[in-house]
Amino acid sequence: MRHRHLCTLALALGVTVLLDVLRVWLPSVITLFGRAAETPAELLGAFALGWFVLALAAPGLVRRLGVRPVGLAAAGVLAAVRLLLTAGPGGTAQLWLACAGLLAGLVWLAATAALVDRPVAGLALGLAGNAVGHALLGTEDLVWRGGVLGWSLSVPLVLAFLAAAGLAAARRPGMPSAAPTPGPVSPDRFGAASEPVRETPPVAAGRRAWLLCGPALLLANQIALAPAVWSAAAGTGSPDFPGLARPAVPVLGGYAVLLFLAAVLLRMPTRLARVLWPVALVAGAVLFAAGRLVPAYLLTAAGLGGCLALTDSATDDAVPGADPDGRAAARRGRAAVVGMLVFAVATVAYYAAYDLGYPNGWVPVVAAVLVALVAFTGPPWSAPTLPDPARTWLLLGLTASAGLGTHLHAPPSEPRPGGPPGTVRVTAYNIRMGFGIDGRLDLDAVARQLRGADVVLLSEVDRGWWLNGGHDTVALLAGRLGMPYVFAPAADPVWGDAVLTRFPVRSGRTRPLTAHGAPTGAQALGVTLDLGGRELAVVATHLQPPPGRDPVEQAREVAAFASEYAAGRPLVLGGDLNTEPDDPAFAEFTRAGLVDALAAARPLRTSPADDPRAQIDHVLVSPGLTAAEVRAPRTEASDHLPVTLTVTLP
Repeated sequence: MRHRHLCTLALALGVTVLLDVLRVWLPSVITLFGRAAETPAELLGAFALGWFVLALAAPGLVRRLGVRPVGLAAAGVLAAVRLLLTAGPGGTAQLWLACAGLLAGLVWLAATAALVDRPVAGLALGLAGNAVGHALLGTEDLVWRGGVLGWSLSVPLVLAFLAAAGLAAARRPGMPSAAPTPGPVSPDRFGAASEPVRETPPVAAGRRAWLLCGPALLLANQIALAPAVWSAAAGTGSPDFPGLARPAVPVLGGYAVLLFLAAVLLRMPTRLARVLWPVALVAGAVLFAAGRLVPAYLLTAAGLGGCLALTDSATDDAVPGADPDGRAAARRGRAAVVGMLVFAVATVAYYAAYDLGYPNGWVPVVAAVLVALVAFTGPPWSAPTLPDPARTWLLLGLTASAGLGTHLHAPPSEPRPGGPPGTVRVTAYNIRMGFGIDGRLDLDAVARQLRGADVVLLSEVDRGWWLNGGHDTVALLAGRLGMPYVFAPAADPVWGDAVLTRFPVRSGRTRPLTAHGAPTGAQALGVTLDLGGRELAVVATHLQPPPGRDPVEQAREVAAFASEYAAGRPLVLGGDLNTEPDDPAFAEFTRAGLVDALAAARPLRTSPADDPRAQIDHVLVSPGLTAAEVRAPRTEASDHLPVTLTVTLP
C-alpha cells in the first residue's frame, strides 16, 4: 500500500475510533457529571469545553517532541480507552476514561494533521464508515454492547487502527503524504478535476481541510450521516396521524451515504461546485432547523461532501523538504484542534438550549455557513488522492452496506387484532434515553422492565440526539419487545414521547403544549387502540415545569386534550408528570374527572431511581376502569422507576 493511502486508512480508522469514544463521552458528561440536570448548565458546559481548550496545547507538544512519538502514544491511549469502555465500567470510571480517550483523540488528531496535508479522503471515509457501522448495528454501538459481538469486532478495529497509525508514522522523513499533481489534470471517467491545478502556498489547502474536521463531524453526526435520524425521518404520516412518525423502513438512508461519498470522491467543474455544494449544505441545515428531516439530511450529506472536496488541494508541502521548520505542519495541527473546538462549542450551544431556553436552530445553520465559506474561498481542488478502482468499490460498498443496515433493523409490523381482552397491562416509564444511573446505555435492562406489558408509555425517548450518541432508542426497544410504536416529537423532531403496544393502533393525534416559561418543549400524544372490537384511548405526555413552578398550565392543557380525544371512550393517561399527588397540577387531572390509578399503592415514589423520594410518574384512568397489581419495581436502568398496573375494562 502506498504511503499516502496508508495515511488515508489510518485517518479513517482513527476517526471511527474517536467517534466511538465521543458516543460514550457525550452522554457521560450529561448523565454522570450533569446528574440529570442537577449540575448547572453553565458548569456542565465549562467542563465539556475545558477538554477541547486543553487540547489547544497539542500542536506545540507535537512540534516540541515530534510527530511520531506523540502521535503513536496518543493513538495507543485512544485505542486502550476504546477497549476499556467496551468492558463497561460505568459510573465515575466511565466518565474519566472517556475524558482521557477524548483528550488522547484530540492529541492524535493534531499529530496526524502535522503528518497529513490532504486529509479529506480519510475524514470522509471515517465519517461514512462509522455511519454505515452504526446502521448495520441498528444504531446501538459496539462499545455499549460488549459480549462476543462487541469484543470480536472492537478488537480487530482497534488493532487495525494501531497498525495503520504505526506504519503511517514510520514513513521516511520528507516523504510526501500525497503525490504532487503538477500541470493540468484531465477528467477521469467520474468527471474528476477538469481544470488546471495551480500550486498554492502550504497555508492555503491542508489547513482549510483540517479546520473543517470539527464542523464536518458535527453536521455529519447530527444530520447527514446519522442513521437514527434516517429512521426518525422515515415515518409514514397519514390523515389519521397528522405530524406523527410511525415505524417504516428508512430506505433513503443509503442515499445519504451515496450522495456524501459521491460528492467527495467524484469531482465536477470547480465553478459549479463552488456554488452548488455550499448552497446545498446551508439549505439542508435550514431544513433541519425547520424539522424537515428527509430533505435536510439528503441535502446536508451532498453539500457536506462537496464542501469537503473543495478543500482537497495539493500543497507545496507535498514536495519533500518544502517545510523544513515544520511551520506548515504546526499550522495544520492548530487548525485541526480549533476545528474540534468549534465542534464542541456548537454541540454545547445546541443542547444547552434545552436547559436554558433559547432558540437553537441557528447552531447547525451557523456551522454549515462556516463550512460553506471555507470551501467557497479555498484554492482550486486537486485530483482525488484515491485511485479510480478504490473510489468505485468504496462508493458502491459503503452505500450498499448502509442500505442493508436500514433493512436489517426494520421495526415490528402492525399486530393483528385478537379477541377483546378483559384486562390491559400498562407500564409508564421515563427511560432517560436508555441511560441508567451508572451512565451506561443498557436497553436490555430497560426492556426487562417493559416485558409483559400490553401498552407502554415512554417519556424522554431519543431518536438521534447526537448528545446521547445518536441512537434510535424507541426503535431499539420496539425490536426487543416485538411491539410496534408511535412516536411524537416534543423538544425537537427526534426527542419526545412514544407509545408501544401489542394492539393495533387505529388513529392518533398530538398536541404541542405551551411552554409557559419551561426551556424544554412538551406535547400530548393520543392514540386509539383496537382491543378486538373495543377501543381504548391512550394519552402519553411528559410535563415540563417552568423553573421553580408546578406545571399547572400544561396539566390543564393535557387534561382538556385527553377528555376531548377520548370522546367518551375508556381512557388511560400516563407519563412523567413532574408533579406530586397533592400539588395543584395533579389536581387539574382529577378536576377533569380522571381517577388516580395508583392511589391504592401510595406513597409510590419513583424518582430518583437510586433513592426514590418524589412521586412524579403517574397513570390516571377514566371512571369505570379499575386498577390492580400496582407496582414501581426497583431498578437503576433509568433515573426514574417504572410504574406498572393492570387495568380492568368495564
